[in-house]
Amino acid sequence: MPHTFTLSNVRREASSLWRLAWPVLIGQLATVGMGVADVAMTGHASADELAAVSLGASIWSIILITVSGTMMAINSIVAHDIGAGELERVPHTVRQALWKGLGVGVIAMLLANLATLLFDHLYLTPYVNQQASLFVHVVSLGFPAFALYRALYGYSTSINQTKPVMVIALAGLVFNVVVNYALVFGNWGMPKLGSIGCAVATGACMWAMLAAMLAWVKLAPAYRATYPFAKWEGPYWPEIGSMLKLGLPIGITYFAEVSAFGVVSLLIARFGVVQVSANQIALNFSSLVFMVPMSFGIALITRVGQSMGEGDAVRARFVAWTGVGMALAVSVLSAALIVLLRVQIAQAYTSDPAVQALCADLLLFAALFQLSDATQVATACAIRGYKVTRPPMLIQLLAFWVFAVPLGCVLGLAPAGFPGAPAEPMAAAGFWIGLVLGLTIAAVLLSWSLQRLSLRRVAEQLAATPPAARARVPAARAN
Repeated sequence: MPHTFTLSNVRREASSLWRLAWPVLIGQLATVGMGVADVAMTGHASADELAAVSLGASIWSIILITVSGTMMAINSIVAHDIGAGELERVPHTVRQALWKGLGVGVIAMLLANLATLLFDHLYLTPYVNQQASLFVHVVSLGFPAFALYRALYGYSTSINQTKPVMVIALAGLVFNVVVNYALVFGNWGMPKLGSIGCAVATGACMWAMLAAMLAWVKLAPAYRATYPFAKWEGPYWPEIGSMLKLGLPIGITYFAEVSAFGVVSLLIARFGVVQVSANQIALNFSSLVFMVPMSFGIALITRVGQSMGEGDAVRARFVAWTGVGMALAVSVLSAALIVLLRVQIAQAYTSDPAVQALCADLLLFAALFQLSDATQVATACAIRGYKVTRPPMLIQLLAFWVFAVPLGCVLGLAPAGFPGAPAEPMAAAGFWIGLVLGLTIAAVLLSWSLQRLSLRRVAEQLAATPPAARARVPAARAN
């Protein structure tokens, strides 16, 4: 059987997943690299400019990730249509996703500007407050372009075209660095804008990436069978509403996770610069490593969605668990490397001995949650490939906001005598224990949810199979 868990079948599917995932991985790393370039370059301008970028980027990144998740509905919808061979439906879906992206982008832009009111309550110096707010005002102009880009990104990956997103992300990174160099420092006769130059570069980069993606879709032969711009089409609200019903839970899921990590960083701030710095380094490195299972997850949405579109629930289940196994295998390797190289990783980020020592300890927790983190993102994406998005949202909200953050507060902040609290607050280590528990709960519950969903879809397929054809299916039921 082509969908049994034999070594040759797993190898074949793993190879297909990897071909889809590796360009996505490079693109994701390039996107993360833009944020690294922003911080690194403004850090050489002045401490105030770096603070402004860091504060502005905290709002920008949370909303950016939420928008990215909200737009992800197109991935599973197009993948199902491709699997079913209904290519004529894809252009309409893409056009409606672009209308949705325009609306989501404008709302995100407004929310980002409103969020700058938070800076008035953070006891910032007037200059940093002004620069951070202006950073957000300028960079928010890129949100509509980013949402539209993510619609085309999802369309492209779902028709197995992942290399364009890699090339465009790498080009975007180069564009961002070059414009940063010109505007942050005032090189090549350009005005010296500091942190605001960084905002201009990032916002312009979003529009440039959208233009590049539009050009690629227009010119590349791979898009001709499903080309979405052959005719004009206005917004069709029932279709957009259906996409929002799928996409909003993903956006909320992403927001729940990133906001939990953000809240942890803010709560650790009271323990001083060593705790804050070590925590930030450990989180930054963990986010880089997370890009690998995340890329497998994006590939899984396409592969599972196409299998379900073909009406092959057995194959979808085989693909899903093969992808989860790949993500888990990579996480074992990354965990081992983090344990072995944690001191060297800390030294690469900072020369402060106290920060190095604490960061090396926190990286042990990061190594521990690699397995859970990889499992939860792969299973969540596989579930989304079935066009199911609400259960992952509920599970993530439960894991992070009922378990991870509250437990972190008890272990990290609570005074002696508080029920369940240690003799002394554990500071950053206590919060990381909470994160490990939250991610583990998410991994277990999402694995259980994927198992139930995949078996239910197989049972539904069997029930709908005519008796004469059913004899071919039981051999795969054990999958």
